Amino acid sequence: MKVAMGQFAVSREWQENAAICIGLMNNALAGGADLLVLPEAVLAQDIADPDRVLKAAQPLDGPFVTQLLAASRGNTLTTIMSVHVPVEGNKAHNVLIVLRNGEIIARYVKLHLYDAFAMQESQRVNPGHEVPPLVEVAGMKVGLMTCYDVRFPELARRLALDGADVLVLPSAWVKGPLKEMHWELLTTARALENTCYMVAVGECGPRNIGNSLVIDPLGVAIAKAPESAALIFAELDPQRIAWARSVLPVLENRRFVRPELQPR
Repeated sequence: MKVAMGQFAVSREWQENAAICIGLMNNALAGGADLLVLPEAVLAQDIADPDRVLKAAQPLDGPFVTQLLAASRGNTLTTIMSVHVPVEGNKAHNVLIVLRNGEIIARYVKLHLYDAFAMQESQRVNPGHEVPPLVEVAGMKVGLMTCYDVRFPELARRLALDGADVLVLPSAWVKGPLKEMHWELLTTARALENTCYMVAVGECGPRNIGNSLVIDPLGVAIAKAPESAALIFAELDPQRIAWARSVLPVLENRRFVRPELQPR
């Protein structure tokens, strides 16, 4: 599988962000990508106005996603990102969506809300309650996660037990003391402990770190982006997963097993 990672600074105007997303989709397709991963919350954001995510939130049949679906028609590129969708109580869901050939083929409402490091995502967002689905892309099974989810190893393990070869992580990882180190450490750990690829894409700009990366199943970083806007590519090899799981059979060697966490 050839994966593309498109990181950019999300603006307060959804029209600008839609145009950037469509441009990245076109460039990823031209580069031969099977999968494009974009950041978290790409519909609209404003550092000076934290409520912007609520003011700009749209249903999945709104103009933002409709434009992206139209741009996805007629090809097999799979595109993943998250957007804010309004719900009752003047709040939103942070919804990861998977687009392919004019359709939303999967969606996932973020489970773990970022109530940490003096931030409170739950003030504006309600959590989801369901384990993300797997999506097949170019013969590989892709598990869905969003940003803060990476700090909870049980979710990545559940997806691996369900059969994930690849974990994707659209993110808006906030800058701060040790935060870049946390980003690399956590994404590497989730890949290595589950012998999966990790494709983690971060928003860049004045608040967030960018630094999108791909970690292979033995913890090797095979692609990295800088702190600025970028589109980078990486090749994911199923044989590398098979090799990693043969020499490091951690999924087979587990001793603490709960029945409800067994593969479906």
